[in-house]
Amino acid sequence: MIGKTNIIITGFMGTGKTSVGRYLARLTGKKFIDTDREIERVTGLSAAQIFSRCGEEYFRREETKAIRRACSFSDCVIATGGGAVLKEENFFLMKKNGILIALYASPEEIKRRLKNDKTRPLLKDNSVERIKLMLAEREPFYRRADIGIDTSGYSYKEVAQRILTELEKGVKDDASQDLSRGSGRPGV
Repeated sequence: MIGKTNIIITGFMGTGKTSVGRYLARLTGKKFIDTDREIERVTGLSAAQIFSRCGEEYFRREETKAIRRACSFSDCVIATGGGAVLKEENFFLMKKNGILIALYASPEEIKRRLKNDKTRPLLKDNSVERIKLMLAEREPFYRRADIGIDTSGYSYKEVAQRILTELEKGVKDDASQDLSRGSGRPGV
């Protein structure tokens, strides 16, 4: 099932996209690409610096370019930024060029994971209420992924193993169906 296909990981901040993606790449022998790191490499600025100096719109344009570059490869695990799915062009690029996996976590778990992280420009107010608001905006996009995995209470290694199990089962054909088919998705 996995073959030369890209595995593309999306999800909210703090759900484990980079850690899970890096480990999943190691398990599958695929190359790992983190689009946020690619943006930083190309621009020479951190995400926080881009947001403060150039604004979110500039960051999102660079994000689309990074996703385009990453999706031009095959046999990769690609971790995207949490807001990448908000732009339809990005979503369709990801769906066309790989198996799209959305990682989930409860707002409380996200807050706990990000409590000491000062590098998240969109989450300066690391409150559960702010996280819930942002999740509500992004949830409809995450639901359209091929597979959804709840990461709450699991290590990145356990999540990677759960993804492999889901991939072995096969990806559903209709991405508009509910993601709850055994992988679990918290209500947010």
